[in-house]
Amino acid sequence: MAISRRLPLVVGGSALAYGAFYTGLAASWYTGEKVPLHWFNDLPEWQQLDKAGHLWGAFQESRGAVDMLRWAGLSEKKAIWYGSFVGFVLQSPIEYFDGRDPAYGASPGDLGANLLGSLGVLGQQLAWRDIRLMPKVSFRLTGYAAQRPNVLGRTVAERLLKDYNGQTYWLCADVGAFLKKDTRWPRWLQPALGYGGQEMVYNDDGTNAAAGLRPYRQYYFSLDVDLRRLPTRHAWLRRVFYAASIVHLPAPALEWNARRGWHGHALTY
Repeated sequence: MAISRRLPLVVGGSALAYGAFYTGLAASWYTGEKVPLHWFNDLPEWQQLDKAGHLWGAFQESRGAVDMLRWAGLSEKKAIWYGSFVGFVLQSPIEYFDGRDPAYGASPGDLGANLLGSLGVLGQQLAWRDIRLMPKVSFRLTGYAAQRPNVLGRTVAERLLKDYNGQTYWLCADVGAFLKKDTRWPRWLQPALGYGGQEMVYNDDGTNAAAGLRPYRQYYFSLDVDLRRLPTRHAWLRRVFYAASIVHLPAPALEWNARRGWHGHALTY
């Protein structure tokens, strides 16, 4: 492989994007008063949906980095070990900025979720040289953002990132990878377990309760289509499928929550 030409492209491009992102973040988001670095335990907040987001983000960044380093020509061992921790390295500096902000604080829970995402890639790559258990996300717009748009988002793009009521995180299993090679189970069809929450306008349960809200958790069982396994002869379409595989596609599902018990959905988003 052309490691001499591809590796500088991957490393250089990633470093430029990394530097530009954090420079822009510091200049646009963290512009107020700075205080000494301090820590804050936000683990009880948002029904831990924010931690699921950190894990998902770190996992997908690490997954992509391992495959890019393979493409760049690194040895299998180096691609796995170096690439698997890219997600942790990319996401964790945000805690420094939060730790200097008087309204926030560096979060041990966020760092832990970032690390778990990277370790999820590392463990699977070392065991199988592949990803068989894939965290994914789905999203729908909710009415909660209108109650607190400065926190939950005003635009659709902001709500995608900030409204945890609309986010569901999934763990999808490549069952076919664990079966015998002559099995007829389609590799693209995967069972999926989902986790979400509702009535989260404020970050903690006490403030939500004072506003007449009772946050609760949602658990789902559904199916998913693994786009990576769909056959195609077009390289560009394989790349599109690879990128889109971070998302759980709408599908029928069973949901359980403490409020309503078991009930079905024709489609989940």
